[in-house]
Amino acid sequence: MSGPIFHMVAGAPRPVAPFSHAVEVDGWVLVTGQMPTDPDAADAPLPEGIEAQTRRVMDNLVIVLGGVGLGLEHVVQARVYLTHFEDDYAAMNATYASYFPPDRRPARTCVGVTALAVGARVEIDLVARRS
Repeated sequence: MSGPIFHMVAGAPRPVAPFSHAVEVDGWVLVTGQMPTDPDAADAPLPEGIEAQTRRVMDNLVIVLGGVGLGLEHVVQARVYLTHFEDDYAAMNATYASYFPPDRRPARTCVGVTALAVGARVEIDLVARRS
């Protein structure tokens, strides 16, 4: 068993708290929850609507995964947090699903929460496994 590797990925959004973009241990990669922030303009307004926010979050996750040499095909589990669960669940699901082939969707948990950092409506974190 090797010690953890703490990854900060160039080009990924600036962290909004003290954390690494991902931590890797023995081939498992835990990707910190991403917000719908623009990696090129941290202070830019968040995208309007849950579809646009979900796309930005998923694109940010792709950036982090790519920065550690992985892709969405390596994802085995996802956790989704929604601040407007009943209003946003279906639209978030449709956008989220477009990132994975129907036969390779990770295990997932989705929960409603009262608030997220930076006023986001959605946050998603991932667990990936290096082959």
